[in-house]
Formats: sequence, structure tokens, C-alpha cells
Amino acid sequence: MIGVQLSAFHLRINDHTLENVFQSAKVFERGGPYPDLLDLSPKEAKRDERLHSSGDLVAFRYQNEDFPLIPQTAFYDFIYITAVKQSFTADEIHAVLSYNYFTDIEFNPAKSINTQARTAAILQLMVDEYGYLPAFTKKDFIQYHKEHVTY
Repeated sequence: MIGVQLSAFHLRINDHTLENVFQSAKVFERGGPYPDLLDLSPKEAKRDERLHSSGDLVAFRYQNEDFPLIPQTAFYDFIYITAVKQSFTADEIHAVLSYNYFTDIEFNPAKSINTQARTAAILQLMVDEYGYLPAFTKKDFIQYHKEHVTY
């Protein structure tokens, strides 16, 4: 059950699914972000034609802040961990982190670079280092990501 709760299609951030927040934040050469994607189902948001016809991805925009594409996965990891902090108590987070391994059966490296399993491992790394899940700014998280996460 916890795996379903941690899914990007179920995990919520600011009253929207993580998937919708991720898709709606994409900024392309010729369009975006597309905040209207927040109001669709996660599947509809992920399949929106504008995500494929607006040119190359250039950034992510979340809460009026732009996130760079490098380090890769930093934006996804940031919103995923933020969503976990919003959705779970400290005890529930520690229960998730009691596992030794994380998997993501839906992950396809030919289609995506983001995986919930990898982000759960980053979450565990942060809790192991600090003893809790710290509050972090965008800048602090990107710096942490550059120093601790490899691709």
C-alpha cells in the first residue's frame, strides 16, 4: 500500500498530484509552463500534445522559480521530496525508510530519467545524513544534489 501512496500519480503536492505538478512546470522553447495541466487527470496531463510539440525542454517553473535542467532529476527529486514532506508524518517517512531497497516497476529508462525508487534513495540519504528530513530552499537542494547525487 505504501508503494501506491508514493506513486507520482497518487502523491500530492499543494493539492495536485506530483505527476500533474511535474508536467505543468515544463518550459519549452515555444511554450509552457502549462498550468492548466494541473486540472487534468495525471494520465491526460502526461499525454498532453503540447509537451511534445513545443520544442526542446529548457527549464521547469515551479512557484514562480525556474529550475535548471542540470543537475538532471533535481527538479523532480525536489518536488517529490517536498510532496513526501507534505503528505507523510515523520513516523511514516521513517517507516518508508526502513526498507533496504526501493524499486519502480513502471520506470522505463528509454522514456524517462526520473524514477521514484531513486528519489526514495535520495530521501533516505538525506535522513541518514541529518537524522530527519530537513527543510531546504531550491538553491540548497540543488547544491545538495550536485554534491551527493550521481547519474
